[in-house]
Amino acid sequence: MPEVLTTLIVDYGGVLSSPVAESMLRWAGREGVDLEQLRELLTAWVQVSYDIDHPDDPIRRLERGELAQEGFEHLVGEHLGLPPESTAGLLTRMYACFGADELMNQVVLAARTAGIRTALLSNSWGDTYDRRGWDLMFDEVVISGEVGLRKPDPAIFHLTLDRLGVAAGECVFVDDLVHNIHAAVGVGMVGVHHTSADTSVEELEVLFARALRA
Repeated sequence: MPEVLTTLIVDYGGVLSSPVAESMLRWAGREGVDLEQLRELLTAWVQVSYDIDHPDDPIRRLERGELAQEGFEHLVGEHLGLPPESTAGLLTRMYACFGADELMNQVVLAARTAGIRTALLSNSWGDTYDRRGWDLMFDEVVISGEVGLRKPDPAIFHLTLDRLGVAAGECVFVDDLVHNIHAAVGVGMVGVHHTSADTSVEELEVLFARALRA
């Protein structure tokens, strides 16, 4: 571990937001979508998206900004048998079901207020973020679809470091997906696997040697 940690980098979905599975369940109920069918589809696409032999899968292309949100929505609708007229805005409605994790948001703001550098590093599913308050929370925001790179590609971590002007060894990275944590550690960051706000905040307070919650 480095002597001085100066920077906190966090993921969005499942870290700053409500848990992904819980949020998707809420959305599926509102849309009348068969949740098991949706899980099977996304699981298949996610597995392929981390297979180097399948560079053109829908999730990888969406997250790198190569597939428009509307195109991805159409593909999901086709696979789920949804009426074509119901697919427009599908991802926007999905992300509207992601509530904020108030504690994690407060902790990131507290960290920046205390002089810790902060950044958001997120794989995007279209322009679906509620960005209110981000100017107060973050020194830098790196969204995969806006930069043409996605986690766990080391290049997106290096881009984030360059924008922040810090070394990897100064950074703590928080994500709910283990393979993204492994990638961050691989470039020299300290990784925190997020399973709950309480456990992540406890770990961050130890790492940064300061209280970060009210």
